[in-house]
Amino acid sequence: MENRAHALIAGIFVIFLSITVALVAMWFSGNNIQRNSYLVVTKESVSGLNPQSAVHYRGVNIGKVESIEFDPNNLQQILIRISIDQNVILSNTIYAQLGYQGVTGLAYIQLNDSGVGNEQLPIDAQIPMRRSLLDEVTGSGQDLLSNVNQLVLKMHHLLDDHNQAHVSQILQNIEKATRNFDGIAGHLQPGLKSFTELTAESATLVKRLDQLLSEINLAVAKANRKEGIFDSLSQSTQELAATIPELRNVSNSIARNSSNLDRVLHQLEENPQSLLFGRPPSLPGPGEKGFVSPVENTQ
Repeated sequence: MENRAHALIAGIFVIFLSITVALVAMWFSGNNIQRNSYLVVTKESVSGLNPQSAVHYRGVNIGKVESIEFDPNNLQQILIRISIDQNVILSNTIYAQLGYQGVTGLAYIQLNDSGVGNEQLPIDAQIPMRRSLLDEVTGSGQDLLSNVNQLVLKMHHLLDDHNQAHVSQILQNIEKATRNFDGIAGHLQPGLKSFTELTAESATLVKRLDQLLSEINLAVAKANRKEGIFDSLSQSTQELAATIPELRNVSNSIARNSSNLDRVLHQLEENPQSLLFGRPPSLPGPGEKGFVSPVENTQ
């Protein structure tokens, strides 16, 4: 009987110790924390996310992932059940993203808030998941590689042998056009020089005409004076006599310049291309190479 009593006491002690250890373990494991359940919905990949993964809110660990499964009504969607400390209040503008722990590839749920919501998110409500920064970069990188591939293909088609020949021909034509412009500029320089000289002569003539008109006005003013008309008549006659040769010279210069200008305009009217390419060569005369008589032309 005494051995049985000792065995019974030892058994009760072991059971009591086991219950105590279990309670302590539950206490330290945090199972006594009251949590609220929410459902994260996404159509993106959740690689690296596992049950018991952490749930962070603005960088603070507030819960864990309970389960990950496909939506039976829509296989394109993934349902992630999370449990969050009930002391954490979430607004109705909350959204989720995947975060990654260093280079290990392990993922966790990162909750963020846009800060514009004023209402509390109900328990068991759905939380949308947005693409993470890494997913955005990966998607952009794929789009960039696709665009680069298309660009390389287009450049390959653009720079084929046929188009390379066309490009080479275009460059040669540009070089020829540049040489022609240099020649045109050389032919234009004599014409521009002639126009410059003609403009200078015209300015000189205008200046002389202004001087002559001033002298004529002075002479007329002297002749119109009420006093000393007869006394200054001889002097005015001499001044007019001295002025007449100047007028004759000016008239001759104007006539010569007008004749030169008419000749230039006549040449431009007959050969307008001479303004760019210069005066055409004159026809050979009798005894010169290439001479053709009028009789042969009529035949």
